[in-house]
Amino acid sequence: MKSLVVGGTGPTGPYIVEGLLKRGYDVTIFHRGTHEVDLPKEVEHIHGDPHFKETIETSLSGRKFDLVICMYGRLRYIAEMMKGRTDRFIAIGGAVVYKGIFKPEHNPDGIPVPINEDAPLETDPEQNRFSYLMAVSEQTVMDAHHQEQYQGVVFRYPMVYGPRQLGPREWCILRRILDGRKQIIIADGGLTLETRGYAENMAHGVLLAVDQPEQSAGQIYNIGDVELLTFRRWIEHIFKIMNYDGELVEMPALMARPSRPYSGRTHHRVLDLTKIKTELGYREAVSVEEAIRRTVQWYLEHRPQPGGEEERQLKDPFDYEAEDRFIGAYRKSMDEILQIDYTRERFRHPYPHPKEPNRPRDEAGR
Repeated sequence: MKSLVVGGTGPTGPYIVEGLLKRGYDVTIFHRGTHEVDLPKEVEHIHGDPHFKETIETSLSGRKFDLVICMYGRLRYIAEMMKGRTDRFIAIGGAVVYKGIFKPEHNPDGIPVPINEDAPLETDPEQNRFSYLMAVSEQTVMDAHHQEQYQGVVFRYPMVYGPRQLGPREWCILRRILDGRKQIIIADGGLTLETRGYAENMAHGVLLAVDQPEQSAGQIYNIGDVELLTFRRWIEHIFKIMNYDGELVEMPALMARPSRPYSGRTHHRVLDLTKIKTELGYREAVSVEEAIRRTVQWYLEHRPQPGGEEERQLKDPFDYEAEDRFIGAYRKSMDEILQIDYTRERFRHPYPHPKEPNRPRDEAGR
């Protein structure tokens, strides 16, 4: 059996390649060659650009495969190009297709919590062109499936973490700890909920679809870690691993500007995983606590270069002088606010607790 993995060198790629080899597939990966990783020598590499029709056609001319897993490049072009060239096509998309996922105000009904696969998708390129084109790409795969060009499956990835991530948010926290920072700013108490997915867990879910062709054919699945952590809890796991005893400084999101590269959005983005759990039997292959530990260990052993590619992707200036000024100004303003005289009666819950029988109201007037 012949398989093609478009991409294959990012966070989930090597796990998927390994899984396909164990299942007896001959594996070819198609990628630009910019980020090479150590893969078994029997894996064939096709170096080319998967972002343009002409370069895709040139690179894959005359090639046919039993299975294609596309997790890189312009999905809609590759999905169209592989019609009649493969029996099965598994597309790796993202939760970005959901309407308002970046800006909830773009969805008049708001962002549901959790988001299931039937939630509205972005249909307006003026609102968010990237989300819109991802939704178009999904539709291209599903149209080909209904036309019986191949069996199509779509996965909607969340924020993926783990080794080889080009924009590792964890590094924002790790570098601050390594640089000796004793205070780290978080927005809104770090109470935001966001589905994340450890790379090995994401690959495990994709391989479940490989193993269950009839069940998965024509389906779209949300995927992510089953255990859901607040952003605060996420950071606290890193603190524990690093034996760090610094302070989290809580600010309203509007003021916590230095935290944006690592805290992301300030609204909940939670994916409903009921479908993939029910239909494919998905569970985490690696627990979240262990996944965070492995991720931290990876970046301690493969530290991004200061000012290098990963840090440029993160857009984190690591401007500690400015962060100290934010903290100082915020605490000064809080001191002033707390000086405002404001009192209220002590809270009592509304149910009566009479001390004597047959009283219409108790001593507190309830």
